[in-house]
Amino acid sequence: MIQTCCNLGAEVFEGPESWMANSFEIWDVPETAEVFAVAGWEQWANAGSVSSDLPQYLVDHLEARRIGRLLDKGNYLFQLPGTHDLMRPQIEFDDGFASKVQRPYNDIYFVGEGDRGLVIFQGTEPHIDVDRYAQAFFDAMRHMRVSRVVGLGGVYGAMPFRRDRMVSCSFSLPRMRQELDTYAVSYSNYKGGASLGSYLSATAFEREVEYCNFYSMVPAYDFSQLNLSEQGMRVEFDFRAWHELMRRVNAMFKLRIDLSDLEEKSFKLTQSLTDKVEQLSAKSGHERLARYFDRLDDEFEENSFLPYEQVWKSELGQILDDLESDNPPESTP
Repeated sequence: MIQTCCNLGAEVFEGPESWMANSFEIWDVPETAEVFAVAGWEQWANAGSVSSDLPQYLVDHLEARRIGRLLDKGNYLFQLPGTHDLMRPQIEFDDGFASKVQRPYNDIYFVGEGDRGLVIFQGTEPHIDVDRYAQAFFDAMRHMRVSRVVGLGGVYGAMPFRRDRMVSCSFSLPRMRQELDTYAVSYSNYKGGASLGSYLSATAFEREVEYCNFYSMVPAYDFSQLNLSEQGMRVEFDFRAWHELMRRVNAMFKLRIDLSDLEEKSFKLTQSLTDKVEQLSAKSGHERLARYFDRLDDEFEENSFLPYEQVWKSELGQILDDLESDNPPESTP
């Protein structure tokens, strides 16, 4: 297999001496007719571990193979004065031997054959030179013929944990809006510091690339005003958010990823949170906590996603039920 390296903005020349210098490496270019991508990072907008751990889950669940990486061209700091070990690579020693060091990573995986394939990108949010990082990211996607990228993110908020997660969306090109309306999303009017996904949206617009971010709201609760023994609670691994996002990715890319495992994990998470709330209620006074969650539930407007095929099956079932009720079967003698 020929290894291919490409410069920022450089054209890719394929052949036995196919290499250009150094923003990414792809050693196994996808050959499916259509290629789509999901991407996540160790980043700021990572509530519920949506951005960092959902891509790894997909890699493991789908047995995706690693096909490339972005090259580190000075995007990461070793330290900043006063931050202690916030940015330093984590290292482990075994009886004096340096057995493990965790460096920044930006790995590219692929799964698929025939008509459709999925690129899965796992990265570490850059500390500096984000524009060069963004250009390298989209150069790699272009080289793999990716037609659309979905960035994954999570934000914490007070919402009922038993309800479908709210999903907000930002996108790079106006022509995408009509389709995105079908995925039960709200649209961001945020103004402030940019997450990496938001920055990539702006870069994608400049490059006329189809890119959208799906940000799931992840339950987090502040109990400081309730005089409870615990000050708050939040979901570190929100499998229900993962499931909600992947249902949309499946529908958008017309994939058939089996989500039954995530559905089961979602159910167990909801049950675990229910048990936790009941334990807190028993210790701290049921009425205050019950009123808190009742208020959240009353104020919450659920926007459930129902893919077209499910809508069709539901409507077809209703039509058949109506026909059956209008024309009851004749009784037999």
